Amino acid sequence: MSQSLPPKPRVLNNKYSKLAIVASKYNEVYSDGLVDNVIDELSHYLPQARVDLIRVPGAFEIPVAIKALLELEQPICVIALGVIIRGDTSHADLVARNVTDALQQLALEYRTPVIHEVLLVEDEAQAHVRCLGDQMNRGVEAARTAAAMVEVFSEIDRKGSLRIQPKNA
Repeated sequence: MSQSLPPKPRVLNNKYSKLAIVASKYNEVYSDGLVDNVIDELSHYLPQARVDLIRVPGAFEIPVAIKALLELEQPICVIALGVIIRGDTSHADLVARNVTDALQQLALEYRTPVIHEVLLVEDEAQAHVRCLGDQMNRGVEAARTAAAMVEVFSEIDRKGSLRIQPKNA
């Protein structure tokens, strides 16, 4: 796992961009930290974009909310946020694996970037570092990844063809 944040993408001024954040309410202090960091960071890279926030009870509910959103509104990018803290059973691992698989399937099925920052952490100390800290903040990372994917997808239309011509064409 990366110990540093990805590089900053360039600022995009696409005023028609609509993004969505689907965030778990569970482990609220940490999930709220992720949401706040994503919104703050997106304001720098996609200042004119509309960002809708949808809150769901827990991480397991994130994929179905994203599916409903993708069927209804077609945002250019969706950011999934949540925090799963491991306990004494394997429940956290099962939830994390199912959420991960579902998010990947949705991204492929709808040809829409789904940024996966539903974190599985060992304890609250790891959650604090990744959600509230400055060094490995996954909210900042999610926003930068979303901005980078918006840039990539701005060059590719929904049918999968390039909007720009290759240099050798």
